[in-house]
Amino acid sequence: MTAGSSPTVRRRRLASELRRLRKESGITAETVAERLEFDQSWVSRIESGRRGIRANDLRALLDVYDVHGPAREELLLLARQARQRGWWHSYGDVIPEWFQVFVGLEAEASELRSYDPELVPGLLQTPDYYRAYLSVAPLSESTEEIDRKIEFRQARQDRVTGSDPLQLWAIMNEAAIRRLIGSHETMKEQVSHLITMSRRANVTIQILPFSAGPHPAMDGGFVVMGFPQAPDPDVIYLESQVGSLYLEEPSAVDRYNLVFNHLRAKAFDPDRSRSLLASALKEV
Repeated sequence: MTAGSSPTVRRRRLASELRRLRKESGITAETVAERLEFDQSWVSRIESGRRGIRANDLRALLDVYDVHGPAREELLLLARQARQRGWWHSYGDVIPEWFQVFVGLEAEASELRSYDPELVPGLLQTPDYYRAYLSVAPLSESTEEIDRKIEFRQARQDRVTGSDPLQLWAIMNEAAIRRLIGSHETMKEQVSHLITMSRRANVTIQILPFSAGPHPAMDGGFVVMGFPQAPDPDVIYLESQVGSLYLEEPSAVDRYNLVFNHLRAKAFDPDRSRSLLASALKEV
């Protein structure tokens, strides 16, 4: 797996460029649909990145926007890159399509800032911890499916420990390290792993203690994803039992960044958090 090669991010960037070109041309989505003899919803799906675009359709769209020369070739190249399959598609048998979008964004993210109220975040989980969590799911899975999911999660963790790692800033509620998941040995291994990972230059771990009282993220966890290229703004990721939500509106991104900053201020600093982890390790 390599950073900087995600077709998901390429599709998102292409969608943003096409939306910008249409607005700069002063043309409505309805007018574009009429000229190309497509349904107006087609334009909306292309501009939101919910679907890809064929090369011939892209050329026709660029003709409408009067885009030629190097700019046109750059967008056609971007479209070809967006149609490639990411490494995670080989795990399509055990991960839902809505989560594949997240992994596609994660593959090219330069920074992840997350808050987790109950669980250790996936990029920091040990195999046995994740296995123990999967074993309590209401829908039973075969041993083979669980093994595949663990293999997939370990592959994702290369974004933290690989040669070109992202910056991970993880804030966890104290419940995430106090709740017994699996055996005592499983929890010891997990907490010890958190201590080890917290010493990496690209990883910051903070624990939000019970003593902090009420806080602005009591309604659930979230992830803020940052990207290295200016055309790719932050994305907020929210997950549920059956799907996910991606927020890109500046007002939503600003709100979650503000919430994260409040959590960062309320949580123990990294050194004190490491001390709490060491204390929890002794108490397991």
